[in-house]
Amino acid sequence: MYNFNQRNLQLQRSNNRLIVTGEGEIAVQPDTASVNFGVITEDKELIPAQQQNSITGTQLINALVAIGIDKNNIKTFDYRIESDYDYDQGKQIFRGYKVTHILQVNIDDLSIVGSVVDTAVQNGANYVANVQFTAKSKESYYHHALSLALTNAGEKAKTIANTINVSLFPTPLLVIEGGSTVQPFESQQTFVKGISTTQLEPGQLIIKATITAEYKYSPNY
Repeated sequence: MYNFNQRNLQLQRSNNRLIVTGEGEIAVQPDTASVNFGVITEDKELIPAQQQNSITGTQLINALVAIGIDKNNIKTFDYRIESDYDYDQGKQIFRGYKVTHILQVNIDDLSIVGSVVDTAVQNGANYVANVQFTAKSKESYYHHALSLALTNAGEKAKTIANTINVSLFPTPLLVIEGGSTVQPFESQQTFVKGISTTQLEPGQLIIKATITAEYKYSPNY
């Protein structure tokens, strides 16, 4: 005997219709990556902190370009200046300034992600985070998952129709797209200068689609 989840099934007895939820998912190999590299500089004076941060940031960008990263794939993700304080017995004591410049770098060749991280750390990056692997053709993969979701909804509707002994009209009256989700490989970690990074493995992306479909049926009598 089938136990149908009420959340995913609605029978509208007044007009002989049923509503089901369909799900589809596919696993794909990622073909691109993005990493955030940060240059964080601290100094008691603001201008020296800004100047040193700018020098190190330029060195970092030049080093990435030198190993083959297109400059168009390097952009500023965040830039901020903050005041740092120490606290002593409840009193706030000014310590200096912290200048943070974070770059987002897109990498088309997954085989060099590890060496890109190494190069960045060796050339001034003292913060590395948001290592993400994704796919350029996510939309086409999602279309495939959407097709699977519709097929899944149709199979559910047929199972329900057979179980309650009614005849199902195979073409849905209404299909509502429920949205998509992509589960990428993501890593947030800080790398210490001078220490070689661990090899980063992209794994697989799981792309999911959901739909809600309404079908008409007729009683078998």
